[in-house]
Amino acid sequence: MTGGTGLFISFEGIDGSGKSTQARLLAEHLRSTGREVVLTREPGGSPGAEEIRALVLQGDPERWSAETELLLFTAARRDHLERTIRPALARGATVICDRFADSTRMYQGLSRGDLRGAVDTLHALMIGVEPDLTLLIDMDPEAALARAKARATAEERFEDFGLPLQQKMRAGFLALAAEFSGRFRIVDGNRAPEAVAQDVRAALQAQA
Repeated sequence: MTGGTGLFISFEGIDGSGKSTQARLLAEHLRSTGREVVLTREPGGSPGAEEIRALVLQGDPERWSAETELLLFTAARRDHLERTIRPALARGATVICDRFADSTRMYQGLSRGDLRGAVDTLHALMIGVEPDLTLLIDMDPEAALARAKARATAEERFEDFGLPLQQKMRAGFLALAAEFSGRFRIVDGNRAPEAVAQDVRAALQAQA
């Protein structure tokens, strides 16, 4: 929880799961009801954090160690929190974030090294915020990777680790959803986007 008056929602999932599409669709739906919505992403969401995004998502898969990645992602998240998330929540807006700290718990804490303890320590020291609701878009890893690679963007560093990382990440996200069951809701992403979006809206209504 953030201590503000707004609502903080995060979307999580493996690369290619459709979480970015679902974050956008939920933002459009809530705006149509008259709510102020800030749709943002991680890494990124503020000018400084977007600069760090280019550093961590582009280039050779072995460009950074997991430890260096953790520091970079935490720095980006702190700037994002200060400049985008907290101000929006303080004025009562709904913040929808495509990835947040749970992605760091998975990518750097689990899949890139045994760093979960370090992730949680840094998070407690420098961030100290969890979403009110986290929507995990769960999808078959092989199909998700094919979708992610088909995008053909410059930000393919993590996709280039291949299917084994995707499979490990999916299992890790499901375990994380069990660990933080109070704020996580799992939505089946192996369907048409509108069907997924209906379940996303239902999960939000149930949380309220």
